[in-house]
Amino acid sequence: MKLKLSLILLLIPLCNAFSQIDESKTGAWYMYFFSHQFKDSQWGFQGDFQYRDWQGLSDMEQLLLRSGITFSPKNAGVKFTLGYGNVTSGVYGDSNDTSSESRIYQEALIPQKLGNRFYLTHRFRYEQRFVEDQDFRTRYRYNLFLNIPINSKELSPKTIYAAFYNELFINGQQDIGDGREVELFDRNRTYLGFGYVLNPKIKFQLGWMNQKTDSWGKGQWQISMHHNL
Repeated sequence: MKLKLSLILLLIPLCNAFSQIDESKTGAWYMYFFSHQFKDSQWGFQGDFQYRDWQGLSDMEQLLLRSGITFSPKNAGVKFTLGYGNVTSGVYGDSNDTSSESRIYQEALIPQKLGNRFYLTHRFRYEQRFVEDQDFRTRYRYNLFLNIPINSKELSPKTIYAAFYNELFINGQQDIGDGREVELFDRNRTYLGFGYVLNPKIKFQLGWMNQKTDSWGKGQWQISMHHNL
């Protein structure tokens, strides 16, 4: 009887942690993406800095810092990246507890244009994850982006465009250590927004993204700057 009571008391905080996530409140993600191609070279670099908040600016969800080296084979229409990311994750609500994660990732980015206005990009990413207090993990990600110019046929300066994406995350391992398991399906993100091309090097986007996991689903505003250095 004492053992059962102890187990119940241990499980109560875990249940409360999941139930505390208010799915009706829209969060906000603030993002800066950068890339650079060295002159007369197939090599470059890219990365992103992201601050993600559960509610807007008062409750940190994640701080993500990521960068990598890129290589674009000649006449191949694909860009490969080898990179590293550091992620600090917060807990929903008043708690200041955080956890850390390091990631190594490999990526293939394949742009494609359909007709005069449809700019598609396929992104395949494979991650090796070193999550605090968990066994080594991997994850597979596929993202389909679509940009559609509205007041122009090209993504040229002063163009307003519609932006869409959908990204699927699949876990490589379900056993994460100490008898804990995760589902094969990790999460899905669906985004709808609008962008503005300021000049050949800078674009801005504002949109709404819905993220769904096995445990919860939540909307996020996304504000992003895309900078070609």
